Amino acid sequence: MSDLLNKFLAENESQAFRMAQFATGNRDDALDIVQEAMIKLVKKYRDFPELEWPPIFHRILQRQITDWYRSKQIRQKYFAWLPSKEDEKTDDVLDYVEDTSARTPEIHLLNEQAIEVLQKELQLLPLRQRQAFLLRCWQGLDTAQTAEAMSCSTGSVKTHYHRALTVLRNKLGETWP
Repeated sequence: MSDLLNKFLAENESQAFRMAQFATGNRDDALDIVQEAMIKLVKKYRDFPELEWPPIFHRILQRQITDWYRSKQIRQKYFAWLPSKEDEKTDDVLDYVEDTSARTPEIHLLNEQAIEVLQKELQLLPLRQRQAFLLRCWQGLDTAQTAEAMSCSTGSVKTHYHRALTVLRNKLGETWP
């Protein structure tokens, strides 16, 4: 594997993990999803130009998340009587975020509460809206890159992103600092 590809994967690993954890709500599932996405990128796309890796990687990651949702639905439909991973305690995404600023306890508490509400509201968004929001806001991809990662048109990305922003602004209006 080339040094450039190693560097790319190292730079994108933590953000991809956070995106997968937002989607699944489970640390172990998120790790599996990111690992599979990275393996697929290396196996199939390592010879592609470096500039093409970000949208390809995010498309693979989003497909892995979609596959996870599909398998979860099948498990719930046919194996509902078995204990699930959701019955276990899930990790909080905030446990992995380093607080580098010196804030007062009151501001820290307000920010934690706002992020908890944001996490809950993100979980309530439809999958495609959540994907568009996370890719655009969290990953900083432009509309074309997001469309490529989601395997849809730029118009669809704009629609999903706008709807996600509208819902989040309405729900988080007073909560978000």
